[in-house]
Amino acid sequence: MGIPEGRRGRRRRAVARFWWSGFLAFLVVAGVVLAWRAQSPPPRVVPTTAGPPSSGIGPSVPRRETRATLDPARFVGKARLAHQVAREIPEVLDQLYCYCGCDRHGGHTSLLSCYTDGHAAT
Repeated sequence: MGIPEGRRGRRRRAVARFWWSGFLAFLVVAGVVLAWRAQSPPPRVVPTTAGPPSSGIGPSVPRRETRATLDPARFVGKARLAHQVAREIPEVLDQLYCYCGCDRHGGHTSLLSCYTDGHAAT
């Protein structure tokens, strides 16, 4: 026997109304998310076409970090090796972005900045 015809029709309409309400809510949420993403700043792009001045690969980019790196002799192990590399190729590290967030709270301009104040050894 089952459900009488009148109740079945009402139930179908209720289910259809539920799905349409859910679909409209999804569209509203998606619109809000897309509007929020459109307002966020684009990711920071660092030019990668320039090589070190002696390589002859491309035009040299002026360095953003002007402070000298710390003396590698002050450190031991991997920290010493990293500071030695920073001292040998500062123009390369100055083109790289540091992902630790020190640009927001430490005033750093590039990865090279971490080697001028001891931040890279911590």
